[in-house]
Amino acid sequence: MENNLFQRARNAVTNMMNTQNGGQGQAQASPQDQQAAQNAIQAAYQDASPEERQELQQLEQQLKQHNQLK
Repeated sequence: MENNLFQRARNAVTNMMNTQNGGQGQAQASPQDQQAAQNAIQAAYQDASPEERQELQQLEQQLKQHNQLK
């Protein structure tokens, strides 16, 4: 069974990055979107496999880098 929380975390980060990278002329992702992505990552850690945990760490790193580049 696929980890739904893991997939939601991945989707949240992907959607936020797409918004910030100029999707449809929208402004940068809101602080609420950024917090939602972080919350999704944290929730996904509970049931994550070792491989998923590694990817979650990479997603967190992406968020940190993106927040520093704003």
